[in-house]
Amino acid sequence: MAAKITKDMIIADILNINMGCVPILLNEGMHCIGCPASQGESLEEACMVHGLDVDPLVDKLNEFLANVDGE
Repeated sequence: MAAKITKDMIIADILNINMGCVPILLNEGMHCIGCPASQGESLEEACMVHGLDVDPLVDKLNEFLANVDGE
């Protein structure tokens, strides 16, 4: 079973689950993945800073993980 991303997860923890999440975050304009704030900032907090809706991003990340797990 694939890991499940939630909006309260720390960005660094998301990247630890699967580095394939990086292009998804970058594509959404979240270039903070290398920023020190990503070590303690939740996905929801980062989305607020970047003016993004967190729920569609969570869906994209979980869809990616489900597809990777299914391969």
